[in-house]
Amino acid sequence: MYRIHWCIRNSVQEGFSLETTALREEAPAESARRQKTRSRLLDAAFDIFAEHGVHAASVEMITEAAGFTRGAFYSNFSTKEELFFALMEREMSMRIQQLRAGVAQYVVPNEDDTAALGDDEVVEIITKVLELQSDDRRWWLVQTEFLLLALRDPAISADFLHSQDAFFAQLTDIVVEALETAHRRFTIAPEEAVRVIAELCANGEARALLSGDERTFPERLSASVPAVLLALTERV
Repeated sequence: MYRIHWCIRNSVQEGFSLETTALREEAPAESARRQKTRSRLLDAAFDIFAEHGVHAASVEMITEAAGFTRGAFYSNFSTKEELFFALMEREMSMRIQQLRAGVAQYVVPNEDDTAALGDDEVVEIITKVLELQSDDRRWWLVQTEFLLLALRDPAISADFLHSQDAFFAQLTDIVVEALETAHRRFTIAPEEAVRVIAELCANGEARALLSGDERTFPERLSASVPAVLLALTERV
């Protein structure tokens, strides 16, 4: 009797184990499909938000542009606002990664020589780092849409502000670390300095869009940011 009970129990356990293994094998594929769907929805939202604005953009417009149904949207995002924050997080994370890559490529390798670098050499390094940044003017349109949405909707303003503060905290850490490597430091509060430079970039992009300036984003940044960064820092 015990042997029969053991066989039944063992068979059930083995069946459960096989089923669990199958589920585990299917999970990565399902996760990859879900991630691909999510990415396509975010890409479509980026285009729609830039062209029509956040308020005018409907879930139907986004799903149609992505080639999906409303069901695909709501299986990934509960609201359009959740999509909005996911897109903002993705785009800001990408730009943080680009900046880190630029610092790793052009600043860190020169660490032993930066003490002897003059202002012109520092400007050259900064320019090379800036050249790695994405040149997509739509991002500035989308950013403006995000800000307007947060200003108009108190329900999301706190989350928007928190997201912005987290972004600038990361950005400041990277810039301060890069400056330390280059034997320089800000002469005012680091985050305030970074925000000043960010506002300079945003205003420059707005003017470029209004005036039809055809220069790339890195080209426009390189014309002003290095000089401002030098003016806000000192050698140590």
